[in-house]
Amino acid sequence: MKTKIIITGSNGLLGQNLIDLFQKDKTRYEIFGFTRGENRSGRADFEYHNIDITNKQLLVEKTKQINPKFIINTAAMTNVDACENDKIGCYDLNVSFVQYLAAICSEINAHLIHISTDFIFDGKKGNYTEDAVPNPLSYYGETKLLSEAVLQKSTINYTILRTILVYGLVNDMSRSNIVLWVKESLEKKKEITIVNDQFRTPTYVEDLALACKISIDKKATGIFNISSNQLLSVYEIAQEIAEVFQLDKTLIKPISTGTLNQTAARPPKTGFDLTKTNRELKFYPKSFKEDLQRFKDKII
Repeated sequence: MKTKIIITGSNGLLGQNLIDLFQKDKTRYEIFGFTRGENRSGRADFEYHNIDITNKQLLVEKTKQINPKFIINTAAMTNVDACENDKIGCYDLNVSFVQYLAAICSEINAHLIHISTDFIFDGKKGNYTEDAVPNPLSYYGETKLLSEAVLQKSTINYTILRTILVYGLVNDMSRSNIVLWVKESLEKKKEITIVNDQFRTPTYVEDLALACKISIDKKATGIFNISSNQLLSVYEIAQEIAEVFQLDKTLIKPISTGTLNQTAARPPKTGFDLTKTNRELKFYPKSFKEDLQRFKDKII
């Protein structure tokens, strides 16, 4: 019997990657995509539902009809400054929606896989373990921490995958990411300014999708860190992108965070300790440069 999986936010970067990954083994998995609007994935070999996922009644009705064993929640408001400016919309999608999902999973005995973020931390220390003490600096970070608390206080089986700066490419994307933005800017010979005092371990979307699948196959529960394994400044990240794609590094100019006047504060230094991920998921992320080369090989 096939394992039924609902993917919320199935049009997004992670959502589409998950569909591609699970559809490689159609004999084992049956996939259902939940998103508002048309199916942008370019695939018609899974069951797509055009649904306002924040409509609780509709969400409950559709989910119960399918009766999945797993729900992977990739839907979230992730634009950090937009979250600061639209706190109601941010809370609705990042917290209330997760409460709906937890309640549904409790009722139908489904396992929820939820995506969280390094922005739950203040960035004073970096190299965070799964049990490090959170202290979000932004409303986005606050809501993602609240969403984690919803699951931790529930009685359902859940997996929280925390991740950092996810990048990749899928069909008909609604928003860009750091790798595509840097690559496309440099290809157009545009000079770009990049912060040199924020440090991250970026995540290739295919790794995050694979971590979701491993979590399902292993029925892993709890919190896991998913990212590449080498801490770099965002400026160094841009330099690596230029190098791998053989573009002009001199167009990249370093600046400090203080000159940006961003609406929401960003943690200066995050990055993850991957020890638990290695040990329990048997998943061993690589360096950003290695992942970037994989990405380049795929799209060229």
